[in-house]
Amino acid sequence: MTSRSLTGELAAFSAELKFELDPFQRQSCVALEGGHSVLVCAPTGAGKTVVGEFAVHLALAAGGKCFYTTPIKALSNQKFADLTARYGRDEVGLLTGDQSINPGASVVVMTTEVLRNMLYAGSDALRGLSYVVMDEVHYLADRFRGAVWEEVILHLPPEVRLVSLSATVSNAEEFGAWMETVRGDTAVIVDETRPVPLWQHVMVGKRMFDLFDPKSSDAKVVVDEDLQRYIKHRESVDRMDSWGVPGRGRGGPRRSFRPMPRPEVISRLDDEGLLPAITFIFSRAGCDGALAQCVRSRLDLSREDDREVVDAIIEKHTGDLPKSDLEVLGYWEWREGLHRGFAAHHAGMLPAFRHTVEELFVRGLVRAVFATETLALGINMPARTVVLERLVKFNGESHAELTPGEYTQLTGRAGRRGIDVEGHAVVLWQPEVDTSAVAGLASTRTYPLRSSFRPGYNMSINLVDRMGAAESRALLERSFAQFQADRSVVGLVRGIERNEAQLRKLRSQLGDESFFEYIQLRERIRERERNLERQGRTDRRQAAVSSLTALRRGDVVAIPSGRRQGLAVILEPDATPGDPRPLVLTEDKWAGRVSAADFPTPAESLGRLRLPKHVDHRTARVRRDLASALRSTGIVVPRRARTGGKSKAADDRDLQTLRRALRNHPAHARPDREQLARIGERYNRLERETEHLRQQVAATTNSLARTFDRILGLLEERGYVEHGEVTQDGRRLARIYAEADLVVAESLRQGLWRGLGPAELAAVVSILVFESRQEGGYLGASGPTEPIRRAVDATIGVWSQLRTDESRHRLAPTREPDLGFVTGVYTWARGDDLADALMASGDRGNALSAGDFVRWCRQVIDLLDQIHNTADDVEVAATASKAVRAIRRGVVAVDAA
Repeated sequence: MTSRSLTGELAAFSAELKFELDPFQRQSCVALEGGHSVLVCAPTGAGKTVVGEFAVHLALAAGGKCFYTTPIKALSNQKFADLTARYGRDEVGLLTGDQSINPGASVVVMTTEVLRNMLYAGSDALRGLSYVVMDEVHYLADRFRGAVWEEVILHLPPEVRLVSLSATVSNAEEFGAWMETVRGDTAVIVDETRPVPLWQHVMVGKRMFDLFDPKSSDAKVVVDEDLQRYIKHRESVDRMDSWGVPGRGRGGPRRSFRPMPRPEVISRLDDEGLLPAITFIFSRAGCDGALAQCVRSRLDLSREDDREVVDAIIEKHTGDLPKSDLEVLGYWEWREGLHRGFAAHHAGMLPAFRHTVEELFVRGLVRAVFATETLALGINMPARTVVLERLVKFNGESHAELTPGEYTQLTGRAGRRGIDVEGHAVVLWQPEVDTSAVAGLASTRTYPLRSSFRPGYNMSINLVDRMGAAESRALLERSFAQFQADRSVVGLVRGIERNEAQLRKLRSQLGDESFFEYIQLRERIRERERNLERQGRTDRRQAAVSSLTALRRGDVVAIPSGRRQGLAVILEPDATPGDPRPLVLTEDKWAGRVSAADFPTPAESLGRLRLPKHVDHRTARVRRDLASALRSTGIVVPRRARTGGKSKAADDRDLQTLRRALRNHPAHARPDREQLARIGERYNRLERETEHLRQQVAATTNSLARTFDRILGLLEERGYVEHGEVTQDGRRLARIYAEADLVVAESLRQGLWRGLGPAELAAVVSILVFESRQEGGYLGASGPTEPIRRAVDATIGVWSQLRTDESRHRLAPTREPDLGFVTGVYTWARGDDLADALMASGDRGNALSAGDFVRWCRQVIDLLDQIHNTADDVEVAATASKAVRAIRRGVVAVDAA
């Protein structure tokens, strides 16, 4: 179908394009013009956004409105620029957390959170809305922000046509089926064809090999024979070279592998005509290290006549940065890299630096970028080649191998439509790389979309305020999360039916009722023994909990086992019921919180250590001096007594009665007793499994509605809801969009932040948004001023009480406050220079990166803005406004996107 054979608005729209529409684009646009909502799933770079732009065209042609939503501000800015260039500034607006440009326009680009907040507030801007484009809708799987996408989909008025654009996912039909149930008629268009073919390679040393053998097919993946032969040869040579080299340790001689230097890798790619390239390195330090390596080398990818253009783009993005801050920002090394055609790109960089790199890369003026995986999310920076240094990355909890979905998403950047004939993915070989596993990653297209939707305090209070509790439950049961859960129940029910048929068969093999009674007696004895063992463990834990609760500041205890084994002094007691976690310092200079799990036997005070009034355990010198004082006390760790004595089972009368009944049962004397008993054990095991499946079905069905009811119970207890109606305090909570929303609302209600100065208020609220990259979270109340220390202590008290209530209501706990940014944001807000603020924000003597500093400052600003708009206390509201102005300066104010 050529543009001449198209009709209606699609013909007018396509006539303005410089290219023919692909089949999936035409199919999507035809469905959209026919009055359907559409879900479009296609690979990165396939041109999905054309469908979103057609929705904009339809809205303008009909005199209606279109909202174009994106997951991140940078994408919103990018799309705003694109649409403004096409339709003019009068027709297009922008709404992000930082900017509001022409919000009454017919087409408004915004982040998804802005639209969610509009829907809850019943904004007048929703009048006349005919289309909503949700770009990158697969973000609804994001465990931190994904719920926002489902909230928007569920709350949009039914007459609004929804255009959902997603990366290729393996359960698009399931997602489309849900969309149809909640939004009505929805066309699902899936296209798995990459617009530019992708070739897979492995680089071993300086040699590049194809990953797949020409004989490979979709049905059978075959690794290239030359690649396998060369790797075997190389490993054999390495083994021979390592013989006679001392100090190789156990497991035979092993040569330490040294990867090819990054400048040489880039030069090799350049020789092969494979630049521009993005090298994914799964650490910020690794990206910065790669950039430093290249700067120190002779690598130069630039053209002499490009330098003026590069300087102009650098000046455009960074010209407003204070000159005094350039040195601390690493500006000169960064600029040197840009002049030579290479750069790093990660979230720890200053936004102005990142945006400069993005523009230079898209314009072909930077040809090699070392990036973390965040570059794979959304930002339009396609390359000819993608390089993967490793196939393992840190997922926030542990180092895990890349999934096929992650591999597909990263390599999806390779191949620029309209520029490259083909794209290339290059894996750098290391001894632990299994080429068969790489081939499996590269050939698997499994990337299922899983809902992360869960009701929270803000969502629940808004739902009750808008539609009451009963309708809110019904809405939650229509979510994609519940839709997926209910589908999973079908498989569970089938499993129950299969098990029940097998149970009937086993029951018939057991014969008469008498032996079945005997089998049930044996099962009751086994269950009683298990219960007694569990009770013993519970008693031991309760003894440990009681002993921890009784400890006082300065008590010296012995941690009996584990990584922290040895003497420790209590820096901060904790009497939290059921789960005390006192802050300790060990003789090995480690400071952190311990729990009952660290004490298989009760903790006992072995003596006392006199402590200073204020202990800053974050400082290495303080930890060293205290650990030395602890070792000098002369207190020794007592020998652990051997646990012995009778078990609970020996004295349990119920168990003794059951055992007598078993011995006296007629079936006990049968000669085939053990043979039948084995059948009976299979019966009992299958019965337990079936009961577990039944419990899973019960827990899965209406699970979100049950969570909502628990949240509602807690909110009613605290006076945010009364008799099904939202109170004045509840309405304040409804306007607070933060992870610790209820802690913020409670702190405002109790007046905990009254009397603070602007810099002090910024410091205190930072504990509710900041999250340390290191383990540990909040570690005791501290701060640079007494008012900060008091307010922080009171805020943590609110959180601690909430955690107790959440445990009682069986709700997921609110994340604990983190004091890691208190001093840093206070330093900045009171006007100190950037270098001091970065050092004050850092940990273990290392400065916080400028990009992280700006990001956390902006999150503090966002929360302060909400406090300004929601606080009943005029003084607190005014202080919040002053705090925003105090933080929004220098690097924080430049290139805010």
